[in-house]
Amino acid sequence: MREQLLLFCNWSTLGVCAALKLPQISAVLAARSARGISLPSLLLELAGFLVFLRYQCYYEYPLFTYLEYPILIAQDVLLLLCVFHFNGNVRGAVPYLGAFVASWFILPLQKWTIDLAMNLSTFISAASKCAQLQCLWKTGDSGALSALTWSLASYTCAILVRFVIMLALNLWVTATVLRYRTAAVKAE
Repeated sequence: MREQLLLFCNWSTLGVCAALKLPQISAVLAARSARGISLPSLLLELAGFLVFLRYQCYYEYPLFTYLEYPILIAQDVLLLLCVFHFNGNVRGAVPYLGAFVASWFILPLQKWTIDLAMNLSTFISAASKCAQLQCLWKTGDSGALSALTWSLASYTCAILVRFVIMLALNLWVTATVLRYRTAAVKAE
């Protein structure tokens, strides 16, 4: 029974991660706007995913233990390009993408560097959620943010105990998105 539950958790998390950012990307494309999306939040999230993936590759963990991360990174890069596209500056993404590619090669140069980065990855991910919350509080508008994406992210965190902090922060962002969406509808 325990093995079946673990297998369900692994596959359901992988399935949710495979579609995690698709509602957000769809919402941005439908709105033709990246309003409400915090660029620092997206960049920090991408950095956290990249560090985790690089660490797993460096220590040669089995692919199944981190398969969702290449998928999440690809979706975040697509979302990043959408954000820059709708902000009118696709070329603005180039330095960030260059920094991420460079960090892929720099992180494993010294064992202590990759280990330190991995130890900081939860804080980086937490900072990304805080940056999104700060953006929501500052603007009072959820814009094109997808509550479904944040809810799905909450599910993946609930499955993985290591991400309890991310669960709380994703739920907080979801609630704030819904609060400001309701406020915007009432204002109209």
